[in-house]
Amino acid sequence: MHTLTTLRHWVRVAPFVALLGLAGCEIIEFSPNDHRVPEKFINLTQKNLAKLQAQPLAPGDTLRFVFTGDSQNFYYEADKLVESVNQQPGIAFTLVAGDISDYGLAREMSWVAEKLQGLKKPFITVVGNHDLVGNGRTTYEHIYGPLNYSFVYGDTKFILVDTNGREYNFNGQVPDMNWVRPQLANLDGARRQVVVSHVSPTSGDFDPTLVAPYTGALRDAQGLVFEMNGHNHSSSIGQPYEDGVTYVNSDAFSERRYFVVTVWGNKEFRIKQVKF
Repeated sequence: MHTLTTLRHWVRVAPFVALLGLAGCEIIEFSPNDHRVPEKFINLTQKNLAKLQAQPLAPGDTLRFVFTGDSQNFYYEADKLVESVNQQPGIAFTLVAGDISDYGLAREMSWVAEKLQGLKKPFITVVGNHDLVGNGRTTYEHIYGPLNYSFVYGDTKFILVDTNGREYNFNGQVPDMNWVRPQLANLDGARRQVVVSHVSPTSGDFDPTLVAPYTGALRDAQGLVFEMNGHNHSSSIGQPYEDGVTYVNSDAFSERRYFVVTVWGNKEFRIKQVKF
């Protein structure tokens, strides 16, 4: 009788013991809206920019960086990408064009960050449409940082813009042209500038009411080298509006290809595709 009572008690408590064990291993995420992560995964944009500025590029020096996008749940490919990028000579940083996650979850974003922290050089991100799903906006801002920001490195100003208009129900506010225009108008001491976003204005996910204002601002920008995007999971380089503005679209991690981008002079550039 005693044995049977003990057995029944164990059957009742076993599931809770199992849950506690899993929680200790950080396997269970109790709420998809929980953006709490360890300190090493907080404010990654600020931390990586600080690392980059600690390795300054002298005026007039050639800039070389890696451009890729859409890491999402391609964790195996992320490992292989890191191995390959670490073998590239003269790379200043890696630029990831959004969709760090699939569902805007903190666990996804921190998993990718953990992979990319294996890079020898800093990595910089821009927000993608998948990163805004559910509580994704708050999560992305907590783990990575601002949705719109800019920085100068060497002779180049980088402007990173949230262009995920569909995620805001095409409300006419994304991209934020009141922020974009003055950014493009001020080189902040740089010689040239590069704009980076996730959704290209050629995409149906870009707010249609803002395509003309956005592309017009790019066309009129001083020293613009090119505009860079992700989202399509396939690479391309071209001038879709035939207005002198070059648009560069990256492959997703899943395609096992990335670009090595070299920039020098006023607006000169070379782009090489690398398979890994």
